[in-house]
Amino acid sequence: MTDTTTTTPQRRNLWRDVDLRAVAPFIALALLLVLGSFAHDNFLTANNLLNVMTRSAYIAIIAIGATFVITAGGLDLSVGAMTAFIASLAIMFMNSDGIANPLTMVLAATALMLAIGMACGLTNGLVITLGKIEPFIATLGMMGIYRGLTTWLSQGGAITLRNPDVQAIYRPVYFGNLFGIPYPVLAIFVTAAIAAFILYRTSFGRHVIAVGSNEDVARYSGISVARVRTMTYLIQGLCVAGACLIYIPRLSSTTATTGTMWELNAITAVVVGGTALRGGVGRVWGTVAGAFILEIIGNIMLLTTYVSEYLLGAIQGAIVIVAMLVQRSLTRKS
Repeated sequence: MTDTTTTTPQRRNLWRDVDLRAVAPFIALALLLVLGSFAHDNFLTANNLLNVMTRSAYIAIIAIGATFVITAGGLDLSVGAMTAFIASLAIMFMNSDGIANPLTMVLAATALMLAIGMACGLTNGLVITLGKIEPFIATLGMMGIYRGLTTWLSQGGAITLRNPDVQAIYRPVYFGNLFGIPYPVLAIFVTAAIAAFILYRTSFGRHVIAVGSNEDVARYSGISVARVRTMTYLIQGLCVAGACLIYIPRLSSTTATTGTMWELNAITAVVVGGTALRGGVGRVWGTVAGAFILEIIGNIMLLTTYVSEYLLGAIQGAIVIVAMLVQRSLTRKS
């Protein structure tokens, strides 16, 4: 009798310790893979799955940056417009004749994109922290600024990479591979590994979680809330620049509409991945799974005729709402 009564609570506690919000994205991803295998014969082929992961690289990398912002209790609606702005400036730089060597030109453009991305992220952070403006309003305004500047730079048209030698050097960044794994897929996992280390293994990561959990308690504990929040936006800008590095060699062109709705995609990936939109909980690998889930849904819709692919935006919006309802339900149960 005594042994039975002691083991039963232990089993219950074991199941209680399993965080469903952390596991749910990977369960959903596995179920989608099963569903896709029934929906179309070519879905589970290595070529199709690698293409899906490659196409998700932009959103996955941007969403990893958004994980920091949202975990700290912030929000960034400017990432799509920021992508268009950074990529446009980089292409204009590569179209100039300032550097004769194509490889040096690409390396210089890479450094330029990273610098502009950090500057844009820092600007967003300072507008929010020093200006004491709500993140939603501040980044909405910055979205208009970045989009307007891109429209001005392109004069309402397209900005296209014209140098064929630079194109030849730069093209493998998106279309190349290492041991059969596309470079964009490697970029996703390298970025996620670095982000996970920072968020879970450093004092800065713990401060990010603390600020998102309770700003007042974090401040009383000696944490500089403004500095931590500003740094998360700088990281977001750096991740946007990383996405631009992969985006440019694919199309070699940008327009004023480049990156439209990417902010919704990034936020959806973060929320689906289990990060709490209210802050305080960040799941980097869940975000990567969320980005894969979004691209897989689009891929299934493209391969089949059950649902029109033009409804993808509506489905993504519905996914955000459902994910928030699930998060709230799991929070109440815990």
